[in-house]
Amino acid sequence: MPSSTEAHTLRGGLRAALCAVSLACALLLSACASDKDEVLPPDEPAEKIYNEGLTLLRKQQPDQAAARFEDVDRTHPYSEWARKGLLMATYSYFEAGKYDEAIASGRRYVALYPGSQDAAYAQYLVASSLYENIPDITRDQRKTRQALDALEDVVRKYPNTEYAATAKRKIEVARDQLAGKEMMIGRYYMEQRNYTGAINRFKVVVTQYQTTRQVEEALMRLTECYMALGVVSEAQTAAAVLGYNFPDSPWYKDAYKLVSAGGATPQENKASWISQAFKKMGLG
Repeated sequence: MPSSTEAHTLRGGLRAALCAVSLACALLLSACASDKDEVLPPDEPAEKIYNEGLTLLRKQQPDQAAARFEDVDRTHPYSEWARKGLLMATYSYFEAGKYDEAIASGRRYVALYPGSQDAAYAQYLVASSLYENIPDITRDQRKTRQALDALEDVVRKYPNTEYAATAKRKIEVARDQLAGKEMMIGRYYMEQRNYTGAINRFKVVVTQYQTTRQVEEALMRLTECYMALGVVSEAQTAAAVLGYNFPDSPWYKDAYKLVSAGGATPQENKASWISQAFKKMGLG
């Protein structure tokens, strides 16, 4: 059993320890409170944040506007203001030229609010962002196909909207780009005297991209390739279909001269794949 002196010392040590613990707890709570104040600022009304985003847009600061619209969704999730903010963030990113961010934001909007009256606009912004990412014709055209698919989604899902009409015009540009890529590769094969490979590329244009401006040259190149291979009947058909559908085309004049130089004239073989392809499209 401890002596009175030892007991007094123990009680003093205990009091000191308790004081130290109390002080540490107080400091810890104070630090936590300070951190909390820094991490969680007072809530701002959603409408105020949203209107700040609109003001930044009017000042032509789409980058900063997008950040404020994202703040609406972050601080007031699942609210009507969050829905509006997400749509405006998509638009702001598009205006800022940040197409990847616009695509991600727009797709999120469509996924969360598929029944919204603004879903068509969000989908159109996604498609337009992909469209703006279309690469030069000399590069891989995967992004062009993605843009085409997204634009066709707009037309298919929202046919009676203003966005569908604009999407159709962009679809033609995207299709012409893909057809142009096939033509570029086909011409390369011709330079290598790989006429079969060239025909396969021009065939894609004739069967899949007949409404593009590339189809006239494709028919002329088919005439040229088939003449080079000695398949005169197919060359005659290509020239005849070209002349029937595009009688004023300079490409037809070239095709006519080429076939005539071989001792033949443009003449359609209705059993040819070229003739059949145009009949499916209501041409020829």
